[in-house]
Amino acid sequence: MSGLTLTVKSLESATWDDFETVMGKRGGARGCWCMHWRLRIDEWMENKGEGNKAAMRELAEGDRSPGIVGYLNHEPVAWCGFGDRADFSRLRRSTLLKSVDDEPVVSLTCLFMVKSHRGEGLLSAWIAAVCGHIAKTSPTRIVEAYPVEPRKRRRAGPDTAMTGISSAFTDAGFTEVARRKHDRPVLRYELP
Repeated sequence: MSGLTLTVKSLESATWDDFETVMGKRGGARGCWCMHWRLRIDEWMENKGEGNKAAMRELAEGDRSPGIVGYLNHEPVAWCGFGDRADFSRLRRSTLLKSVDDEPVVSLTCLFMVKSHRGEGLLSAWIAAVCGHIAKTSPTRIVEAYPVEPRKRRRAGPDTAMTGISSAFTDAGFTEVARRKHDRPVLRYELP
């Protein structure tokens, strides 16, 4: 990343256009607009596309930002959706990603990078920037992530890798705290 500056801004009305730029016309993968973990599957399917976009816009205009937009030399290139674990209904009901303990955590539920910057090794730096933002804005000191661990010689697509790739998290200082399926570790990072 030599010579590149990675910065972040909370998603709100003023940064909505940048969020749209990152997510593209399809709203990330399959019209998600980062609502996958916030809705029941039937709600998500019914809202796919414009409905999910409107729901995220409402969150962006609320009191608490649902995530941050990442900028590389002032160009919007990345998105991370996060919040208190309780904000994500599907995460709370998941047997695979159920709570490890009673500690309050900030859950990172979506990491998305524009296609033109995927594969450039930016993900660990993006995760570190996200954690830096959370450290400044949240009283919760544990960040939890639910990445995939793709098999060797296989790449994960944007809809399966929406929670990130495990090696990028471990490179950013996260450690594994649970694994209920061979390719889905639960990782944590303790903020200073």
